[in-house]
Amino acid sequence: MKIYQIDSSARKEGSTSRALAKKLLEKIKKPEDEVIYRDLDDEMVFVSGLTESGMKIKEEDQNENHKKMFELSDQLVKELKESDIIIISAPIYNYGPPATLKAWSDLAARIGETFRFKPNGRREGLLKNKRAFLVITSGGTKLNSKEDFLTPWLKFILNFFGIEKVDIISADQMALDYEKSIKEAEEQIDKIV
Repeated sequence: MKIYQIDSSARKEGSTSRALAKKLLEKIKKPEDEVIYRDLDDEMVFVSGLTESGMKIKEEDQNENHKKMFELSDQLVKELKESDIIIISAPIYNYGPPATLKAWSDLAARIGETFRFKPNGRREGLLKNKRAFLVITSGGTKLNSKEDFLTPWLKFILNFFGIEKVDIISADQMALDYEKSIKEAEEQIDKIV
């Protein structure tokens, strides 16, 4: 099996979401599994200047910025396609996703690669038979509250790609009771089979 671990926190040292994702990986990884790791804070380019959704621009119409985005996009799509399990760690920043995670989703959304349009105009995700784990952390935002715009958005994006089995590990409202939040998240990880 291939496990694709994606960290999106801007904080490298002392990141709770990164630490919990690492614990989750240690829990589910078998000796024969291969891990593909991506730190979005290291190399994510921001999407700008695209004229169509789904990153469909003829090669002759691509400028240098487009070419750089397509190169990274091709790699992200390949990583998603090759993986069996996806772990995404994400802190809630200002009630939503880190900008790097939004950029990742924009670069991974490719017509004919991660989704397609059916003849009736409806979208269909092409990444079937995969499982995703979301490790979500927050300082004050309650997970799945009306102020949490990260969790429902990220689940929707994965479903849009065809990934329907999505489990969530959360350490939310850490500013209120850090130890309790971490303990609950670790218990959620321990219960995963």
